[in-house]
Amino acid sequence: MEPIKTFELSKEYLESLREGIELNDNDFISQSLEGVNVADIAAILDELNMDEAIYVLRLLEPTVSADILIELDEDSLIKVIREMKAIELATLIDQMDSDDAADILILMPSKEREEVIDNLQDREKSSHILELLRYDEDSAGGLMAKEFIKANQNWNVIQTIEEIRRQAEKVEKIYSIYVVDNRQHLLGRVSLKKIILASSDTKISDIYEPELISVPTYMDGEEVAEIMRKYDLESMPVVNAKNRLVGRITVDDILDLIREQSEEDMQAMTGISADVEESDSVFRISKARLPWLLIGVIGGLMGAGIIDFFEAGLQKIIALASFIPLVAATGGNVGIQSSSLVVQTLASKSVFDDTPWQRFVKGLLIALVNGVVLGSFVVLVVVFLYKHEWIFGVTIGLAMFCVVLMASFMGTVTPLVLNKFGINPAIASGPFITTANDLLGLAVYFGVAMWLLQI
Repeated sequence: MEPIKTFELSKEYLESLREGIELNDNDFISQSLEGVNVADIAAILDELNMDEAIYVLRLLEPTVSADILIELDEDSLIKVIREMKAIELATLIDQMDSDDAADILILMPSKEREEVIDNLQDREKSSHILELLRYDEDSAGGLMAKEFIKANQNWNVIQTIEEIRRQAEKVEKIYSIYVVDNRQHLLGRVSLKKIILASSDTKISDIYEPELISVPTYMDGEEVAEIMRKYDLESMPVVNAKNRLVGRITVDDILDLIREQSEEDMQAMTGISADVEESDSVFRISKARLPWLLIGVIGGLMGAGIIDFFEAGLQKIIALASFIPLVAATGGNVGIQSSSLVVQTLASKSVFDDTPWQRFVKGLLIALVNGVVLGSFVVLVVVFLYKHEWIFGVTIGLAMFCVVLMASFMGTVTPLVLNKFGINPAIASGPFITTANDLLGLAVYFGVAMWLLQI
């Protein structure tokens, strides 16, 4: 095996590559990319325009180009496969595992997808892909690959080794050899070590391990990821409703899923309403950011309305205006902290988790402690540092206490309610919580001030 070349993308190389493409200098392009990791080549193609990227893909070996396609981000991948002919895309699909092939084909319109599948040389792979396309892409069935090694319990070691040699031609990584009966029901697994050390006539039924964790095709991908994380598994078999072995999920598939979900949650938490990349167009990025920004602006206008409503009180005690930023910022921070903890708990569910009511009570107790500490601190600072009267300091401190309780309530309850209705609770951790807490915080602040200061 040739060593992977360490590679650093630079403007100088990119210019040289573009010049090579323009001059049709295929030798330079091939030699400069030889031995470079496919992930690095995918990063290079992201910097090229579509015609240049297609030129490079067509120049490289199909096995390499197939791996590059898998590494491309979704937006770039969609653009590439739109430009490729069905027959040349089918050539690359033939080089992929069935799960990667299905992930790519699902991005295509039905007509073009069928045309690619009709052009596949490997008919077994085409049937595998068609089967995988039936499952939800984020379920165990959608994540699994059809390439795996299996052995019948009635085989002896010699038969098993011959079958492993035959099946391994289509399996890139061998983690486990699954054991099945005559009806393809999953029975367990057997390690290569046991097969090698056993005598030639030993039956697989005598050496396989029946203790094996498997998942059904319909299981949600997040649950699959949690099982693999908990038990530190590199691969896991997938079975249908009749416990028949239909595929396997490997750790790299799960890592891709976790990365995608983390990106989605991060974008939701920061108020981005669509999956966007920095390289996307100005219009697409603006469109994704604007909805929550608009909500924030509307919330700000409503906040201004609340301040305007209490204008008479502000005119009497101007100092109240000085602490508006403090109240708003504290409410936002408390809400974000509370919701983030709840979202984190919901993302890693356990049978030992607290009930929603227990979470609420616990959040309330935390808010009481934080509210007392922050409120007392504010009273002391307002009275002794800013030299205000005690009644004013107590007013600001009590308002702070109430805002902390309210923000904690919102931050705890909102993700739980959204999760109950099947909505991604991560969206509660960003602008939604912040805007709501700004409005309610101002209302609480002025309400307490009007009550205690009699204005």
